[in-house]
Amino acid sequence: HLMRLNLRYQLGLLDREEARGAEMKPFLGFAGAIADLQEKRRDFAQVDPKASAAVLAQVRTDIEAAKKSLEGEGAKPGKIAALRAANRMDDLGKTLKNWFEFYDGYDPEFGWWTREPYKKAATALGDHAKFLREKIIGVKAGEDEPIIGDPIGAEGLKLDLEREMIPYTPAELIAVAEKELAWCQAEWRKVAQEMGLGDDWKAALEKTKQDYLPPGKQPEFIAGLAYEAVDFITKHDLLTVPPHSIDDWTMTMMSPERQKVSPFFLGGDRIIVSFPTDTMDHSDKLDSLRANNRHFARATVFHELIPGHHLQGWYADRFNPHRELYYTPFWVEGWALWWEFHLWDLGYHKDPMDKAGVLFWRTHRCARIIFSLNFHLGKWTPQECIDFLVNTVGHDRHTATGEVRRSFNGDYSPLYQVGYMMGAIQLRSLHADLVKTGKMKEKDFHDRVLQGGIMPIEMVRALLTGTKLPRDYRSSWKFAGEKP
Repeated sequence: HLMRLNLRYQLGLLDREEARGAEMKPFLGFAGAIADLQEKRRDFAQVDPKASAAVLAQVRTDIEAAKKSLEGEGAKPGKIAALRAANRMDDLGKTLKNWFEFYDGYDPEFGWWTREPYKKAATALGDHAKFLREKIIGVKAGEDEPIIGDPIGAEGLKLDLEREMIPYTPAELIAVAEKELAWCQAEWRKVAQEMGLGDDWKAALEKTKQDYLPPGKQPEFIAGLAYEAVDFITKHDLLTVPPHSIDDWTMTMMSPERQKVSPFFLGGDRIIVSFPTDTMDHSDKLDSLRANNRHFARATVFHELIPGHHLQGWYADRFNPHRELYYTPFWVEGWALWWEFHLWDLGYHKDPMDKAGVLFWRTHRCARIIFSLNFHLGKWTPQECIDFLVNTVGHDRHTATGEVRRSFNGDYSPLYQVGYMMGAIQLRSLHADLVKTGKMKEKDFHDRVLQGGIMPIEMVRALLTGTKLPRDYRSSWKFAGEKP
């Protein structure tokens, strides 16, 4: 079932890429010639240096003609298409370089014919990409590249949701997120009252952000939080935590440049701590301190390490590692966020400011679903997504910008941000069906989820319940109700 699901998805992605390629063809007509050079090399065909030089000369001519047409009065590509094309040209430049360096120096005649045509073609390719970024996309020297993104539309979301085995429409998923957001807002009011701030959740959040550590103290604090979570998990016998997994994670510090995309720490095999450095501007230092305060950290260190991503990785290396092929954020991020749900319910957080840290993140997970789906449906711009995070979640503008940039810069799949909370809700529903009803013990439930390997949560459900699925099975589990 997993293999068939993955093959259908990969075929759908090929269709998507073909359609996008057709959109870019008017100003990337030379791409096929570059690809053809590399494909002949990979087929081990004997290179013809003189013919190759002619191809390179023509590539340069075609690039310059494409650039000239865009400089004229004719129709210009939109920013999204221009960004796709610029990124494609970066890839073509690497391909051309790989092709040239394979032969250059080994075949004397090859270098004699192709060295100068290659240099000129490579320069023209770089200049064209630079032109698109500066004149069409709007990149300015000394400034961060504007957030453009590449929405996949309703049909694209339909394909991706089928691959993730999510039997809901984007509108229905947004409705689920809005219900969860309403829960968060109600809890925010309770926490604000506990802090003596009435119903003012923004004041409660601001007070929480101001409680940060002095420079140099963050690594020790993060390590303490990691072991505190391990102690809680093992004391309550919630899942099996092998002793080796406790001791094999490491810590690194995040660069100021990377903090523009990831304002908060990251984790997995190690934890990457986001905190100010002495090279930052004064305002950037304060922004980073606020974003990485004690309570935001306490709410998520265990998400990154144990029982979250680090423990997931430890198990994935040892149980069903072949299922890495079916990687999905609904399992990876859903599992880590499920523990944010579960530890809240188990009373892990007592202090009102610790609860505020949890609620910031939980509200953020709801907002991720809403803004990312609206963006991919073409309803919201990146700027509207940033404003939504500021107004609804309480982000500082720099962290909101970093989160939106991270979501749409191409490093994450279109449904990645949806996967956090929807995966957690799926696991919450499955836990209610199996553990709360007494069909499984808590520890067995969590151990079997980890041991089963990476896959859509609906397949985890089939595995844990021993369900025999028909050959033509399609997703049908309405984990959030028939009509959200």
